[in-house]
Amino acid sequence: MPQLTAVRDKLITELIELSADPETARVALGLGKAGGTGAEGLRTALARNESLRAAPTTPALRRYTGVLYDALDAGSLTKAQRARADERLAIGSALFGVVRAGDAIPGYRLSGGSKLPGLPTLASLWKPALAPALRDATAGRLVVDLRSGSYQQLGRLPGAVTATVLTERPDGSRTVVSHFNKHHKGLLARALATTRAEPGDIRAVARVAEKAGLRVEIASSSELLVLT
Repeated sequence: MPQLTAVRDKLITELIELSADPETARVALGLGKAGGTGAEGLRTALARNESLRAAPTTPALRRYTGVLYDALDAGSLTKAQRARADERLAIGSALFGVVRAGDAIPGYRLSGGSKLPGLPTLASLWKPALAPALRDATAGRLVVDLRSGSYQQLGRLPGAVTATVLTERPDGSRTVVSHFNKHHKGLLARALATTRAEPGDIRAVARVAEKAGLRVEIASSSELLVLT
């Protein structure tokens, strides 16, 4: 997406410069104190950001880690499944806006909620470029948007299907639990990335999810509930 290049370059430059000031970087990036237990993590993050323009790269689907990616389990995909995942999956990024699963990217530290000194919010920086880029790239296609709120704010995609993961309590009430939210979104992403079907609406998305063993309800024409 060439229309994202200018914002990407600006943020890369800012992160490299920020790395020269560990304390300011620590606060801006939400890292542990330089002299405390988070010191090693801070040094690693600053080293990665400082070398962004020359760092080795790896496909995005392998670069990102965490509960969602553990559940997606890209390493276990067959060659055919990986090809479908590379074609279908895109990942929201605070630094790059959005990347395809197979795009080669360096390691970095910047989250959707970060605020870099002297710059507007990431949402203010990204919206003018990312929102139209997403619309153009997905025109005529069904999109299931599994991004968290801070990443959706970088560039919204009207008309996308969203998924809300709710954990049921013994009394029947439902609530959002962060770990289960990420885990089940990872399972749903894997199911949609690897299915041979081509879902065209939310009902088809629900069928794919159910076939993968997920318990779902259709809340509206654009919202799927995933129950745990």
